[in-house]
Amino acid sequence: MSAVEYPVALALEDFVPVVLTGFAAARLVAPIGRAAPRARAVAVAGAALVFAGGLSKASWKLTVALDGPDIQPLNKALFPLLALGFLLLAHALLSAPPRGSTGDHRLPPLWGFAAAWTAAAAGSLALRSTLPLMVLTIAAVTVCGVRLILLARSAGEPRAATATGLWLLGTYTLGPLAARPDQSVALQWVEQSCNTLTQAALVYAAWRLSASSLPSLRKVTL
Repeated sequence: MSAVEYPVALALEDFVPVVLTGFAAARLVAPIGRAAPRARAVAVAGAALVFAGGLSKASWKLTVALDGPDIQPLNKALFPLLALGFLLLAHALLSAPPRGSTGDHRLPPLWGFAAAWTAAAAGSLALRSTLPLMVLTIAAVTVCGVRLILLARSAGEPRAATATGLWLLGTYTLGPLAARPDQSVALQWVEQSCNTLTQAALVYAAWRLSASSLPSLRKVTL
């Protein structure tokens, strides 16, 4: 049993932003695949890992709320999976340049992203802290957000760009809230409500972009 107690209602609500994030990531696969078919598999893998990370943490919270065993691997899997998932999504999104670009579009090698994740994971193990992986997750999310804003603007989707900006703002707000030591039930309701609204903004952005045409590529070097 965990030392932290969660009401069942709070634990169940935690699945809502998880589903929203997974749905948004999955919706982004279509426009990425149209703009850069060779990046589709990377986008699919990234979306799956992002969803798996959130699902793992939400499942742990619900298990604890139901007085079940404290399965720490479920709890600790959040940032390793999120960091790798958003890194893959970032790499896939970087494969679609803003409209009007010409010539070949050369990407940083995929192994470089894998090396960044490996270094952060090693740092987390050495420090016995999720901080390195959390920082890497925020960096990867930032890259995804900035690229989505640029792609949305180039595709003539200002609403998607605004929604993505709100997603980034909400993500940055969640960090300080989660870092507070007094994690009361009331504060956690505030955090999860903020997270739900934040991921809903991403769903809206992904929905708008999935219905539009992102710039196509002449050539992508992965």
